Amino acid sequence: MEETTAPLITNDAVVFGILIVILAAVFGTASSKRTGWQKFYSIVPTVLLCYFIPSILNSMGIISGAHSKLYFVASRYLLPASLVLLTVSVDLKEIMKLGPKALIMFFAGTVGIVLGGPLAILLFSVVAPDVVTGTPGQEVWRGMTAIAGSWIGGGANQTAMREVFGVGGEMFSTMVTVDILIGNLWLAFLLYGTGRAEKIDKFLKSDTSAIEEVKKKIETYRLSIMRVPNMSDTLMILAVGFGVTGLSHFGADIIAPWIGENFPGLEEYSLTSGFFWIVVIATTLGLLLSFTKARNLEGAGASRLGSVFLYILVATIGMEMNLLAIFENPGLFLVGFVWILFHITIMLVVAKLIKAPFFFVAVGSQANVGGAASAPIVASAFNPSLAPVGVLLAVLGYAAGTYGAYLCGLMMQAVAP
Repeated sequence: MEETTAPLITNDAVVFGILIVILAAVFGTASSKRTGWQKFYSIVPTVLLCYFIPSILNSMGIISGAHSKLYFVASRYLLPASLVLLTVSVDLKEIMKLGPKALIMFFAGTVGIVLGGPLAILLFSVVAPDVVTGTPGQEVWRGMTAIAGSWIGGGANQTAMREVFGVGGEMFSTMVTVDILIGNLWLAFLLYGTGRAEKIDKFLKSDTSAIEEVKKKIETYRLSIMRVPNMSDTLMILAVGFGVTGLSHFGADIIAPWIGENFPGLEEYSLTSGFFWIVVIATTLGLLLSFTKARNLEGAGASRLGSVFLYILVATIGMEMNLLAIFENPGLFLVGFVWILFHITIMLVVAKLIKAPFFFVAVGSQANVGGAASAPIVASAFNPSLAPVGVLLAVLGYAAGTYGAYLCGLMMQAVAP
């Protein structure tokens, strides 16, 4: 289901200007002392608006993620720089103290997706069998395997499922649209939930002490080194962020093709993906720098600049969502909605049982459904210092993606009408 209509604005320089103005307007009003704005932002998180306003402009045909290169630039250049600047001040020992609940919630999310696909097919086989039937070679269950690959792992896993299960071109295109819309709507709910984390934690009876302790220690450290940055400080921060980004691309350009040539079977783990190695190298180097004097760059605003880059990425992700697409094939979008609902239900039940904080629910879910591009966004919406948790879980998702999606595909094939 390819978009063919050009948007009103096609010049990326203009689009980028619009996105920056949106971000400035959101944060400008969020910092306003006026009672009306304060009440508004007590209900609606800033990060949700940064994501949702561009999606409205995309749906109205004013701008378009499909016709823009901005997401590519933001995900390949700004995301790795952001990961470096957000991790350079991290206390890795404290992050490790968060315990096993993050892993438990991640795998609970994976199980929810693996089981949710066949359960959604079973449900619609009873209430609306035509929706989940399709035609020979274009069966709906085949197309859903591509979504499973994306929701557990990422793009490489999705492509692998397309080849393994022989998903037809038309069905694959349709399911990519379902994947993007449902996945992004769920991201929007998670971003909204970050502003309600305390209430949700009370409902789950969560033990948030470990997370609060990490946040408190990092905030105390930041205050102890805070200073007014000069030109040298700012350039040094940019040099570290984009210097490591350059090294990440350099390493990825060597490692990914070498693995693809010598160990092609590792493609199913996303190890032949350049983007995978960019994220891994940037995160690793950022963590290594946190043990050096580079950590003091936080005092000059390293994480603040990292957050700016991340919010630009949020806006470009919002450009990818067309809210009107749901009307083109509402039946399949309902299937996707029911599927993600199973995923959510299992995560909330497990979180309730082990008293996991909503932070682990949100990041564990997005590490599955969204991957390395959006998991750190959700994590940093709680606190910028927690972004590495999202990255590490998303990398785990790449490894588990093919196995989980393949098992899900076999189960969907078995129950399909």
